[in-house]
Amino acid sequence: MENSKIKDRYAQAGVNIDAGNKFVQSIKPIVSKTFNSNVLGNIGGFAGLYAVNLESINKPILVSSTDGVGTKLKIAFMLDKHDTVGIDLVAMCVNDIIVQGAKPLFFLDYLSMGTLNQKTAVDIVKGISMGCSEANCALIGGETAEMPGFYGDQEYDLAGFVTGIVDADRIIDGTKILPGHHIIGIASSGLHSNGYSLVRRIFFDELKMSLNNYVEEFGRTLGEELLEPTKIYVKVITSLIKNFSLYGLAHITGGGITENLPRILPDNCQAIIEKSSWTPHPIFGFIKKAGNLNEKEMEKTFNNGIGMILIASEKDTPDILHEIIKMGESAYRIGRIEKKIDGPAIRLKS
Repeated sequence: MENSKIKDRYAQAGVNIDAGNKFVQSIKPIVSKTFNSNVLGNIGGFAGLYAVNLESINKPILVSSTDGVGTKLKIAFMLDKHDTVGIDLVAMCVNDIIVQGAKPLFFLDYLSMGTLNQKTAVDIVKGISMGCSEANCALIGGETAEMPGFYGDQEYDLAGFVTGIVDADRIIDGTKILPGHHIIGIASSGLHSNGYSLVRRIFFDELKMSLNNYVEEFGRTLGEELLEPTKIYVKVITSLIKNFSLYGLAHITGGGITENLPRILPDNCQAIIEKSSWTPHPIFGFIKKAGNLNEKEMEKTFNNGIGMILIASEKDTPDILHEIIKMGESAYRIGRIEKKIDGPAIRLKS
């Protein structure tokens, strides 16, 4: 009787333990779809267990990353559509470790809500599960926190954590990039998960648009465009690593090409990017015009149509492009590496 009273008081304070237990049970079949033979146990324990197979790895190095979805979540709140932001969450994490040549092993998520909404939470986990399946990694655990008074009604936040593995001899870190190498760009699916604070200001505060507005340039509603999930590049990069030498990889996130590509360039190298070599998605031109943004603002805020960059030899570039396109992605030779004499690490040519 005493325990029942305590439970009731906690529920009155906004935390429903029974609802949390019900949620865990409801997501078990969703999460288990991402399991492989390396996963031990099931969802609901104190920790996730993963047996690492090291047979083909001489010097195993664990690679980890954590990220979130940012204010793109606001779009999900406004549309009450929550089954794609989990894909964004996985993408932002796994794309950051694949650039080191690491194979994703397992993923953990953190979901915090004001009040646990079963349908919303299950939809979020469905998206995370879909993302993990696309990235060939197992979703082995997570935390769902109910925090009344901290978040508004129907609001939540997400964070993700991924661990991968790479042989020490096969780490891709950019140190072998040389003048004469070519730069390949793989297309993004749109905005991905960056720049949404500015995007929301332009579309909602300045243009007074609704998410239900059909935009001719996009061929769909504004809401559909803004919720387009971030592309996961794991399968295509994993395939390329097996067959080609890749000397550098850069995930193009917040900061765009100008901020992310220099992170992998040796001090003696300069990247020359030919902006005319690809056509950005219509949303980038729309944002630039509507927001009265200059080129530098666009370049430092958005991916502008390129979500992943590869550095390869001139000889391999045609075959790599062919392989990427064969896998259903759009890719372009967008530049070259030159010897840096002075000036910035990147030069963008119109």
